[in-house]
Amino acid sequence: MKRRMVVITEIIAPYRIPVFNALARQPGIDLHVIFLAETDPTQRQWLVYRDEIQFSSEVLPSWRRRINNHNVLLNWGIDSALEQASPEAIICGGYNYLASWEALRWAERRDLRFLLWVESTSRDFRRGYPWVESLKTRFLHRCDGFVAAGISSAQYLRNYGVPQQAIFTAPNAVDTEFFRRSAAIARANADSYRRALGLPGRYFLSVGRLVQEKGIFDLLKAYASLDPQLRDQFGLVLVGDGPARTELERRAAAMQGGLVQVAGFAQREQLAIYYALAELFVFPTHSDPWGLVVNEAMACGLPVISSSAAGCAADLVEDHYNGRVVEVRDVKQLAAVLSDLARDPELRSRMGQRSQERIDCYSPQACAAGMTAAALCCEETQHA
Repeated sequence: MKRRMVVITEIIAPYRIPVFNALARQPGIDLHVIFLAETDPTQRQWLVYRDEIQFSSEVLPSWRRRINNHNVLLNWGIDSALEQASPEAIICGGYNYLASWEALRWAERRDLRFLLWVESTSRDFRRGYPWVESLKTRFLHRCDGFVAAGISSAQYLRNYGVPQQAIFTAPNAVDTEFFRRSAAIARANADSYRRALGLPGRYFLSVGRLVQEKGIFDLLKAYASLDPQLRDQFGLVLVGDGPARTELERRAAAMQGGLVQVAGFAQREQLAIYYALAELFVFPTHSDPWGLVVNEAMACGLPVISSSAAGCAADLVEDHYNGRVVEVRDVKQLAAVLSDLARDPELRSRMGQRSQERIDCYSPQACAAGMTAAALCCEETQHA
């Protein structure tokens, strides 16, 4: 007997489609996904891979604006969509949309199991505002259970008094097989891809939105401080776009020596090439709920240097095993780690292999299994 599950999430993100496909194939689950919008053009340039969707879904009508750096997304029709879907359990990705609150009230009126899907961590920049904390606490106390993305988000929930038995882990995932397969193809045709993209022979790679809080200027400073001989041997490639791009390019052009390439935004097919041909991946973020680019880099077999603020660091990056964890904004430490790994190709190779082995546990199937366990749990759980 299948249980009808509705997942409510913001947009049709390419990395979520494989997870929902896997969830739809789980025994005992009849899945329907409600997207609050098709995409968010103010933040991402992702393609919408509708042809890959293998689950029941719909996109609600919406209105979106960016107001003082805040993302305002309003929807209508959530109640009727839920009535039509007739779920027995709801997993909601976030509390910061009006539709989330409406879905919570709808579930309460029908005494249905309502779970909150949480990626936030205690180092999230969004924390600390009294009105945000008040709303968040009220929402958490009304949920029946929680789906945590990993170790840091589970600890975040416990900090709010959520009992351990109410927390289920669904490890954050990307299509690991796609990136693994695409990286192998790219390496087999490395010379032609390097020429086509104008890539250095060897380079450090960072991927993400070009905004200050991603630590991109820390990385640029760390690279600039490396020995000139190392910068002659290793370039720095940054893939992504954002408001800080012009300033980043200006500072890079003013550097003496080395090669810095700001490649712009890349869709997943091209992105896999950048990962495959890199020597290592750097994620120097100041605040990030997770950092799925780390999953992608590891699936492509790269060692990872991550800041300790990344939500994924506790799960994915084991210091001195498959990469290094550095303190936030510590440019000197970041430069030292870059230098150490640049000088040791055998260590990079071992770490890259360990990354690829480790990421196998963070597959779409593993994420789907965690969400299924949360939805099918029949035990009575106290409200947080």
